Amino acid sequence: SITDNTKLIFIANPNNPTGTLLTDSAVYDFLSKVPSSVVVVLDQAYIEYLDATDNATGWLVEFENLVITRTFSKAYGLAGLRVGYSISSPKIADYLNRIRQPFNVNHIAQSAAIAALSDETFLARSVAANTNGLLQLTQGFNRLGLSFIPSSANFVSVKVADAGATYQKLLEKGFIVRPVEMQGYLRVSVGTRNENEEFLDTLKSVL
Repeated sequence: SITDNTKLIFIANPNNPTGTLLTDSAVYDFLSKVPSSVVVVLDQAYIEYLDATDNATGWLVEFENLVITRTFSKAYGLAGLRVGYSISSPKIADYLNRIRQPFNVNHIAQSAAIAALSDETFLARSVAANTNGLLQLTQGFNRLGLSFIPSSANFVSVKVADAGATYQKLLEKGFIVRPVEMQGYLRVSVGTRNENEEFLDTLKSVL
């Protein structure tokens, strides 16, 4: 709950590590109940994977305490360049500018990000590949009789009998998944079709 000591609220939507998605109406209703003195950071790192209209930026006029953060590390494929950005009211942007680090994103990374924004074909191909990859993985989990959390991101959390042991066995076979802080779940990133197929075969062999 929000108290007098609350200064900042962080919402990842889609969420990491579950991949779950809050509806726009749920987020809007929540923002409407947050005092204007409390900053709300809405992390939209995976927004490009959503087949929906972006409404959050339109809320900035109404909620001056809202900060939206996004990244080029996911759908745009520029993780190694560490490029991200925030969208906020001029007031918050001014505060952030005062405390930012002296070293900004370098020129090469900025140029790559600008080029990525204009390459709509690559983005569409990246999103389509992720959609197909998620379907491939979840269908595979169904065949193996494993439950999973439906995801709106580029990963999916799957439940196994012994997450620690399964993680270690997969690691020994060259697959790095991520145990999450939920009992029995492993977070699996979407790969290429061949990678997904090989992973599912390996997962079956270690269960």
